[in-house]
Amino acid sequence: MKHKSQATLFLLVAFSSSLIAASPWPQFRGPNGDGIAPAEGVPVKFGESESLKWKTELPGRGWSSPVFDGETLWMTTAEERFPTEEEKTEILKAAGEEERTFAQRQVATRIELSILAVDYESGKLKSTVPLTSIDNPQAIHALNSFASPTPVLEGDVLFAHFGAFGTFAFDTRKKEILWQTKIDLEHGVGPGSSPVVHGGLLVLICDGVDRQFVTALDLKTGKSVWTTDRPAMRAPKGDQKKSYNTPIVIRDRSGREQLICMGAQWLVSYDPATGEEIWRLDHGDGFSVVPRPIYSPKTGLIYLSTGFGKPVLLAVRPDGKGDITGSDKIAWSEAKRIPARPSPILVGDELYVIADGGIASCLDATTGTLHWTERVDGNYSASPLFADGHLYFASQEGVVTVLKPGKTFEIVAQNQLEGTIMASPIAFDGSLVIRTGTAIYRFVK
Repeated sequence: MKHKSQATLFLLVAFSSSLIAASPWPQFRGPNGDGIAPAEGVPVKFGESESLKWKTELPGRGWSSPVFDGETLWMTTAEERFPTEEEKTEILKAAGEEERTFAQRQVATRIELSILAVDYESGKLKSTVPLTSIDNPQAIHALNSFASPTPVLEGDVLFAHFGAFGTFAFDTRKKEILWQTKIDLEHGVGPGSSPVVHGGLLVLICDGVDRQFVTALDLKTGKSVWTTDRPAMRAPKGDQKKSYNTPIVIRDRSGREQLICMGAQWLVSYDPATGEEIWRLDHGDGFSVVPRPIYSPKTGLIYLSTGFGKPVLLAVRPDGKGDITGSDKIAWSEAKRIPARPSPILVGDELYVIADGGIASCLDATTGTLHWTERVDGNYSASPLFADGHLYFASQEGVVTVLKPGKTFEIVAQNQLEGTIMASPIAFDGSLVIRTGTAIYRFVK
């Protein structure tokens, strides 16, 4: 009960991308963007034939997590047409790719991007909303999909973002596309940054190989309100300048509102209304940053991973101005067993991370003191979930390991599903929802 009450307290005081939205699960990682579900009665033991309310096969493929408006689960997907191996080789050669990277690339000759609507109660696939078709899209990484960014709900409007492949505003009641726009960007290995809604703006991190910037679009029109270039970087190649982070909005202890945007080399804070830079921190040579940062009003710290290269976990004080590199703004750091893909999660006074290769760690959120580190079998891309007093870690191999949070390591259950899990699980009172590579499940207690 201790951990549950602490998590509830943080939900009441946390300030994230906006005030807690009316939708039960409006964005990537939930109401506050931190993986904490305000839910009770969530099952810990489940599977293909256990605690299963329904399972629905999904068309296409996408790693975006579901969002929920109280009636419908919304996701994005891509239906792909693939070339032969010979055609793939010729396409990659023509694009100037190095032959050593061919095995790490996915190539499609055509993709069809859509929004999926699944009825929460019955599991029925209510509709597939076609958005656009693209011939010969940019190649992506073998672990990525063409529909990886999680959409965001604001009232009755769903904002579906596919990186350079397009951004769409869809009215979920009227069933019509309100606007669409396209941002020219070379992702390098495909899209990954999820959008965030705040103050009437749709905020997008656009850190490509060719250029790096943050932009905010008007929710009603899709027109750009502000665009701010990233700070100059020392990396000689664009591949080390790209990134795939999802921003958060915080209110620091002085009451200052900040848009926190992690990227290659730099952690940067912006004024969310204008895009004006508030402060920047050189975090090292990390790039392709995926884990979404989290903020604790209790400790006053931002927790983040520095991404690929050699991931480092940093706890940063967001009360500076200008270039705060070399100052006392880093409260603590940890360089061992840190994820390059899954986000951190904070429950009570403990911070939890799981490395891509399956090493989980629990640290004191204030000091960084390590309480435990243990292997949890599997490889990990999905971010962890906390619901009803338990932590859920979903592996790419389809195993969901449930832990009891605390200063000692305790596995409660391990559950095997069919297929790959890349999307982060979500939870509500009495239910756990998980999307795999081919289907979506609802489990009930």
